[in-house]
Amino acid sequence: MVAELRVEVQRLREDNQRLGEDNQRLRVENAELTRRLGLNSTNSSKPPSSDGLGRQTPKPRGGGSGRRRGKQPGSSGSTLQLVGDPEFTVVHRPDRCVNPVCGADLRDAVEYARQRRQVFELPEPKIVVTEHQLVAVRCWCGQVSEAAPPAGVTGRAQYGPGVKAAAVYGRGAQFLPFARVSRLLGDLCGAPVSTGFVHAVVTEAARRLGPFTSHLAALLHVERVLHVDETPARLDGGFKYVHVACTPMLTSFHVGGRSKADIDAGGVLPGFDGTIVRDGYAAYQHLRDAEHAWCGAHLIRDLRAVHETDPAGQQWAEVMADTLLMAKTMTEQAVAAGRSTLTEAEVSHIRACYAGALAYGRQQNPPERHGELSKAGKLVERFHQHRGMILRFVVDLAVPFTNNQAERDLRPVKLQQKISGTWRTLQGLADFAAVRSYLSTAAKHGQDALDVLKQLFTTGPWMPAALSS
Repeated sequence: MVAELRVEVQRLREDNQRLGEDNQRLRVENAELTRRLGLNSTNSSKPPSSDGLGRQTPKPRGGGSGRRRGKQPGSSGSTLQLVGDPEFTVVHRPDRCVNPVCGADLRDAVEYARQRRQVFELPEPKIVVTEHQLVAVRCWCGQVSEAAPPAGVTGRAQYGPGVKAAAVYGRGAQFLPFARVSRLLGDLCGAPVSTGFVHAVVTEAARRLGPFTSHLAALLHVERVLHVDETPARLDGGFKYVHVACTPMLTSFHVGGRSKADIDAGGVLPGFDGTIVRDGYAAYQHLRDAEHAWCGAHLIRDLRAVHETDPAGQQWAEVMADTLLMAKTMTEQAVAAGRSTLTEAEVSHIRACYAGALAYGRQQNPPERHGELSKAGKLVERFHQHRGMILRFVVDLAVPFTNNQAERDLRPVKLQQKISGTWRTLQGLADFAAVRSYLSTAAKHGQDALDVLKQLFTTGPWMPAALSS
């Protein structure tokens, strides 16, 4: 009887252990499902557009500028100003006195005052045609000589660089489909071009940008800090990736997959020995000549996702986020004060807080029974393994806290997809990347988009000057 009871007790213990393991497994699965349901643009890499129109997404911690919406105090306005040489002037004089008792004729009255009011209006769309007549003459020796056409005048009837620039502008700067660019030029400019013309002109622009692309890669290669990132682009039912390497003054896009070779294909990163600001994508790790800095905004989102799932059990994530944001504030204040580095005491304080958050994270996320780590535990180890990358902005004030520069420069890819949809061919996507590199870099230098596009179709591409010594 005693033996039977012992067997029964042992069986109950084993059943209880299995139930406990099942309960723990279900807790983990429930936490993971809760985490996935709670993902949005503030706690993951999902774009803001995926949050949905009816979903109130909280602002990310430390991500807001603290400024109110709309025009900022002190920023320059854009009020329409009077010009000194209007094309037309119309003078309006009263004919008779407005006093009902008087009503005198005012044709010879002395002018008392004059008020200027100007109306700015678009001209009626009208294409301007210039005819080039190539005269041939016969010499006394019998030889016939014919005048050479001006540069760029190759056909009997063709559109000029202004029309070509407008077509590329509509496609590359306003992200319109080819057919809508065609209609726009016809309606607003009086140039009824075809869809095929727009496509051919964009292709020609990309081809003419070859020297600019090479020059841009050379400039970026010697910069001290580069922002890099990539985003998927829909291509004929599948995906390719648009890669960017950029600074506040330069932007270079190229197209490919997501492998190491695709990352290198832009010609900027191989051999680059500055600092690369990026996210956690592992394919960048082969760039061993460079220092690497992990985007703080991505890390804050990862910490927020862990903390929101289990606020009581993942308090370390809040401590780590506070540490990063504290370090961000300290570096920004140092830069604003004109300092080139933080003090040793400031750096030591940040590192001590960081180490404390790591220790707290390990305490709250011990290995499971078989030595495996939970998702939160893996995040703790990521912060331990990559602390040099994560705190790069602390020891080098030229390195920003976030990779927002690359994300802002990549945004037109998403705008293009929202407005015009997918790309049909890989060459079309590559042409878009080349044109966007040109227009984005020109805009950063204060250049007018239409001006640099006209220059592209006349004397050749505008070139940015070297910025680094």
